[in-house]
Amino acid sequence: MFDSQFFLKNVTTNPGVYQMLDADSQVIYVGKAKQLKKRLASYFRANIPQGKTRALVAKIADIKVIVTATETEALILENDLIKHHMPKYNVLLRDDKSYPFIFISEHKHPQISIHRGAKKRKGKYFGPYPNSGAVRESLHLMQKIFQVRQCDDSYYRNRSRPCLQHQLDRCLAPCVGKVSDDDYGNEVKLAALFLSGESQQVLGRVVENMEQASVKLDFENAARYRDQLTALRKVQEQQWINSDQSDIDVLGFCYHHGIACFHLLFIRNGKVLGSRSYYPKTPKDTDVSELYVAFVMQFYLNSASGRQIPRQILHDCEFLEHDLIEQVLTQQAGYGVSLHRNTRAERAKLVQMANKNAQIGVDSKLAQKGTVLQRITALEQALDLGSKIHRMECFDISHTMGQHTVASCVVFDREGPAKAQYRKFNIEGITGGDDYAAIKQALTRRFAKAIEADLIPDILFIDGGKGQLTQAEAVMDVYRPSLPKMPLLIGVAKGEGRKAGLETLFVGSGREIISLPNDSPALHLIQHIRDESHRFAITGHRARRDKAKKTSTLESINGVGPKKRQMLIKYMGGLIPLKQASVDEIAKVPGISKKLAQTIFDALNE
Repeated sequence: MFDSQFFLKNVTTNPGVYQMLDADSQVIYVGKAKQLKKRLASYFRANIPQGKTRALVAKIADIKVIVTATETEALILENDLIKHHMPKYNVLLRDDKSYPFIFISEHKHPQISIHRGAKKRKGKYFGPYPNSGAVRESLHLMQKIFQVRQCDDSYYRNRSRPCLQHQLDRCLAPCVGKVSDDDYGNEVKLAALFLSGESQQVLGRVVENMEQASVKLDFENAARYRDQLTALRKVQEQQWINSDQSDIDVLGFCYHHGIACFHLLFIRNGKVLGSRSYYPKTPKDTDVSELYVAFVMQFYLNSASGRQIPRQILHDCEFLEHDLIEQVLTQQAGYGVSLHRNTRAERAKLVQMANKNAQIGVDSKLAQKGTVLQRITALEQALDLGSKIHRMECFDISHTMGQHTVASCVVFDREGPAKAQYRKFNIEGITGGDDYAAIKQALTRRFAKAIEADLIPDILFIDGGKGQLTQAEAVMDVYRPSLPKMPLLIGVAKGEGRKAGLETLFVGSGREIISLPNDSPALHLIQHIRDESHRFAITGHRARRDKAKKTSTLESINGVGPKKRQMLIKYMGGLIPLKQASVDEIAKVPGISKKLAQTIFDALNE
């Protein structure tokens, strides 16, 4: 039992961060305080109105305190500890993906492409964009306005004639000399200026180019510049928001029935780059002020995502501590960052629009949640379980002619797919195409270790007929003594012609056959789970198959390490020319002896 009175007598009044631990020494909550003693004392009052706080306090077995020099340092440290421990009672923003950029390379004929991750390549980066869809849309637009190549370098180097993009007037075809280096370079400069937000300067240059082409009687290029000018003006009308060239994030928010949605509108250089909704994991009875602060800090201090902190953030929350958050974000960004509430005119409309989108996001989630719950209730009634279904799992197998077999395990709870708990199993050591052995191996790996009762499914679906179900039963019988409970096994066999609605359900060891009407919500749920398992298995199988295709044959040759592989590919111009080369030609590659050349030749021509 935690002795709160003794602890509070000895705790400091300085600013800092506190970590609350449960009986298993797991961090269940992280918080910061300007005065640690005062803040921690508030948890142990006689009457605590919030149910979340009461549940938290009941599980406290220990509290660790880290003293900081200032409240700003405490706020930054709190964010780092939350990201590290992912505590149960904290608001958690699961957004660890890096943000995409548009990249212009520094080649002789630069390429425009999407980039995600560390900025190691030499060139110019524009963004970040809210998602890859926004980048693809921008790249598609760029192709119509600026005829700069977007093809891969390998494709570009091996062209002997113009590709389809040139014929569609979406590339100047520098690969085959259809444009001079200077003209192509000017097109790239215009594209870079446009991505930098210098639309007016780009318009001026295009007008100048059009006039020069007309004077030279180069009417073909003049017409191209005219079309480019028209497209630029149309885009400018669609994207222009204001004239102050600001970098702004507009933050909308809605919290209803335990679901929180933050909708962000990204504006850079006065243009809308896109928008995105976020749904942080929110413990029950979480205060709105805690939600807002947790989201803002976790969102903008996640340096791994490559996210750019804007100079201005517009919002409509009265609970944000502007001075403190501005200080932290300014320190993180290296330039001034300001938060604005009570906006007017056009900016007020932007905040209103973001709030409206957040409301739509919550309504959509609630509708989805209600539909899933209705289907689960219908399944409980159809199976006559007499108890609630809290967790369901479904296994499926995917392979191509027995090669690169992958088993999938998808998880559904009372709110729908729990994608964070999905698992894939690369199946090894079986006869190719033996689905029975694949199911047996996947289930063995799933249930071989000790598992908490909450992680044992109430229903275990097997995509297949009686044979797959028999294999599943054999595995579960082996682990029956070590499992806290046994799931109900159901085989989902495809119907005639593999048509949806004609599935046959084999339930339990008695192989009871249950037929559900086509319009049954219970059947729709089973189809959803089965289809999701099928999709996840195919995705895993294709990824494994593609990885095997990309693995060079050179990697299996003794004596050929990474440097020699790189040298061979570089000097021969690729794997295909290498396969077509003679032993003498291979031996001319630096670092390759005649004996090794013979070994490589034999391996590539077996």
